[in-house]
Amino acid sequence: MKSHLNSLLDRFGATGSIICALHCALTPLLLAAIPSLGLSVWLGDSFERGFVTFVTVLGLFSMIWGYRRHRVFRALGMLLFGLAALWAGVLYAPLHQAPVPHAIVMTIGGTLVGLAHLVNLRLNHWHIHDASCAH
Repeated sequence: MKSHLNSLLDRFGATGSIICALHCALTPLLLAAIPSLGLSVWLGDSFERGFVTFVTVLGLFSMIWGYRRHRVFRALGMLLFGLAALWAGVLYAPLHQAPVPHAIVMTIGGTLVGLAHLVNLRLNHWHIHDASCAH
């Protein structure tokens, strides 16, 4: 049951992170259209901070849980670099106010977080496979 829940969390986290990376990559292209389409609520600062907070909580919970099982730091390390990029893009004002550098940093951060979830998922799968082969 724990393995299934952890796998579900990693899949959810990877999907959300990839969506976040796409959002960050496409936002600069849509900046001119945002006000006319009424999308400013969905693409605004509050949404971005809320989403980065959610990604942080989900990622840390999932990676720490996975690390306790497989004892490999790779996924957690990748997550930490991704979260550092996301938080820098959200909190560091000069970066946050420059649309193209902001989009680049946020896209890299979201991609790293998504990849960290996929690596964690794979490590957990190998851990389960190794444990079942040992019996």
